[in-house]
Amino acid sequence: MKNKVLLVVMDGVGKRNELEGNAVKEAGMRNLNSFIDKYPSIYIKAHGEAVGLPSDEDMGNSEVGHNALGCGQIFSQGAKRVNESIDDGSIFETDTFKKMISNVKENDSTFHFLGLLSDGNVHSNINHLFKILNKVRELDIKKVRIHILLDGRDTPPTSALIYVNQLEELLEKLNDKNHDYRIASGGGRMIITMDRYESNWNMVKLGYETHVLGEGRAFKSAKDAIETYRNEDPKVIDQNVPPFVIADENGPIGKIVDNDSVLLFNFRGDRALEISQALDKKDFNKFDRKYYPNIYYAGMLEYDSDKKIPSHYLVTPPDISNTLTEELNKYNIHELAVSETQKFGHVTYFWNGNRLDKFDENLEDYIEIPSDIISFDKKPAMKAREITDEVIKKIKSNKYEFIRLNFPNGDMVGHTGNFEATVESMKVIDECLGKLYDSSIENNYVLIITADHGNAEEMYNIKEGKKVVKTSHTLNPVPFIICDERFKLKDGSFGLSNVAATIIEILGYEKNPKWNESMLDK
Repeated sequence: MKNKVLLVVMDGVGKRNELEGNAVKEAGMRNLNSFIDKYPSIYIKAHGEAVGLPSDEDMGNSEVGHNALGCGQIFSQGAKRVNESIDDGSIFETDTFKKMISNVKENDSTFHFLGLLSDGNVHSNINHLFKILNKVRELDIKKVRIHILLDGRDTPPTSALIYVNQLEELLEKLNDKNHDYRIASGGGRMIITMDRYESNWNMVKLGYETHVLGEGRAFKSAKDAIETYRNEDPKVIDQNVPPFVIADENGPIGKIVDNDSVLLFNFRGDRALEISQALDKKDFNKFDRKYYPNIYYAGMLEYDSDKKIPSHYLVTPPDISNTLTEELNKYNIHELAVSETQKFGHVTYFWNGNRLDKFDENLEDYIEIPSDIISFDKKPAMKAREITDEVIKKIKSNKYEFIRLNFPNGDMVGHTGNFEATVESMKVIDECLGKLYDSSIENNYVLIITADHGNAEEMYNIKEGKKVVKTSHTLNPVPFIICDERFKLKDGSFGLSNVAATIIEILGYEKNPKWNESMLDK
């Protein structure tokens, strides 16, 4: 029996029983709760080993979550691949790493590190930086500069000084009269450098001017900068710290100049693509760089295999094949992917196994609804209603057998740490789920609802009687609901990688033998 399927990914919406800090429960979500009560539903894993990360202590994220959803398999991802390459030493045997070292030695230049100073394990891991710094020192590189981006989204919101202190302690051990290793610049990840999906090139421009040109407010140390900004505005959390430059009596200590080597040590691609283009592309035209040094630039991974960004990288990304889209193309299934800019790449690029282009232009359609350039707690509905209206139009067209969409609200509003705004965003999502359910029933679609990881359900904890804001992803499972009484779900432990086989079975086709099993109980 052939069916049509509408898949809704509620980004950043997990399950947690406690009410404190739980925006999902606080919002009520009458429609979502009624679907869970009435229809087949279970909770599935969206973190750790279930999505290819090193251990179950590692939070899931939207990138690996959509990889797993879209390919039906588990691949070693991001941090795990880098861990393996560092532990077996293969990262240091690559032509890229050797070239970075020889470039600095031959030119008596500087080795720069740029990246998110965090142990969140979503975009980067501070331990990767430390291990590579130790190797660089072992190879007798004389001068190193580190350009730090502050987290506060995948880590506690005001934890930056913990990581800065750890880094400074290591640098003190590495320094002597012949070796000069120092922090050179920095700023919050949502203010400079780490834009994604080309939604705000001014962030990248500001980062470029801070890291490369040494332009910006000067301080004697990163600690001094962070403490000063916090004293000036106690509401500033790490992700929103303004840019800073470390300077001495001679000016900025870490400009990036000709013949330097630069490593972006982030392993996740979406927020690495734009700064990589600015640092790596001679024909770059998104903003005036003022000065473009002749450097040897590399990323921790290849962030876009289709566009070859960057030109050089240390660790190869997972080779993801046999995706759900490829399988559906074999059956001439018409697909539609819809989201707003903030998660558009997740339902397209990441869903299709880190592939930028479509597998078949005739069978795949994409709709991107531009996101507002605004702090998302200021408009917690984001573009959920617009996404819903667009999808309902396409449902009525009867063109597509499989439609997937992503509502970014639980993740993007949740990351702001604004609990009330996140509650409001969940109410809007619930409203949209009700409309999509009605349209699905009217047009004979099987509505499936899930999420890629948790966030909105755990926004603060109570410690010593005080609320402690939490802006990071969580380790909680996510819902998987089939809004159709004809189907049943197995008992057992499942994860996001089981979704593809379940979808294709509902559509009426056989799963790829390389996929993980379907959750349907036949």
